[in-house]
Amino acid sequence: MFELEEKIYFYGLLLLPIFGALGLYSYFWRRRKVKEFGNPEMISYLSPDRTPFKSTLKFILSLLGLSCLIIALVNPKIGTRVDKVKSRGIDIVFAVDISKSMLATDVAPNRLEKSKQIVSQVINRLEGDRIGIIAYSGSAFPVLPMTSDYGVAKMFLQSMSPEMISAQGTSIDQAIQMAASRYFSKKDKTNKLLIILSDGEDHSNNAVEAAELADDVKMRIITVGIGTENGGPIKINENGVEKYLRDKNNQVVITKRDAKTLTEVAQTGKGGYVDGNATKAVLDYIKNTMATTEKTEYGSAMMADYQSQFQWFLGFGFAFLFLDLMLSERKTQWIRKLNLFNEKNEAR
Repeated sequence: MFELEEKIYFYGLLLLPIFGALGLYSYFWRRRKVKEFGNPEMISYLSPDRTPFKSTLKFILSLLGLSCLIIALVNPKIGTRVDKVKSRGIDIVFAVDISKSMLATDVAPNRLEKSKQIVSQVINRLEGDRIGIIAYSGSAFPVLPMTSDYGVAKMFLQSMSPEMISAQGTSIDQAIQMAASRYFSKKDKTNKLLIILSDGEDHSNNAVEAAELADDVKMRIITVGIGTENGGPIKINENGVEKYLRDKNNQVVITKRDAKTLTEVAQTGKGGYVDGNATKAVLDYIKNTMATTEKTEYGSAMMADYQSQFQWFLGFGFAFLFLDLMLSERKTQWIRKLNLFNEKNEAR
């Protein structure tokens, strides 16, 4: 098992073809200049100590050294030990509203980005809990199944946008139903928490009714209201041009947060509602909720102990570069004595 810690440095390998092209250009340029100066065979005879093989070898050594140094920056790691680790926690599903109304700018930078920030900060505080992510607007979409890999969760979280789901609108009931049926199970004894982040606009009018499913699978629902009561315009991007969404009468659409619906959903789901504009208040509320929720022991997980291997590539890289510096472009004396190409006889 292995992993790469800093994959971004792999882009440095793109420099190698550039250096290779420059090396070939330099080689043919020098050959052309030699021909302009005189007969190449006569010049070679007058400079018996010079050899193109050494020049090529030095160039290859420099490329190998640079390659090893770049790979050292990537820091490959190899799993050398596998341990069994028992985890305790609860199952948490984040249902993030990605409808166009979440692009409103009444909170900075917009409602959707604010939701992502909150989810990311909640994840930073978790230890051993399993998480899943649902995106919803007119319908619900499973973005991430239950996992303990928080790094992967953050990666999928940042990729969420209104373009993920073609059906527009806001149907909170779809998110609740998906959490209850696909993420949670009656047979699972683990304590469950559904955190809904939304501006509260619900075009289905079935959100409160759907929240009654929470009791069936023993999950609690926390709703986080994103946006303001006064509302704001919805900024969209069309063909690279940013503008505000307008209705059929060409009036700028103003979307307002509906805290009432979110509060009713949370109460039905035996949880609570919290204002998402105050990030600290949200984090503290979720922390307190989790503190009062009994954690369950999961099955044993296999964890690999990875060890860095960059030092090998660093050593080889410096070794190749050192050889490049120490190697002369003149012929080696003991090779000349071997007279491999019968050069002495030809000279006579």
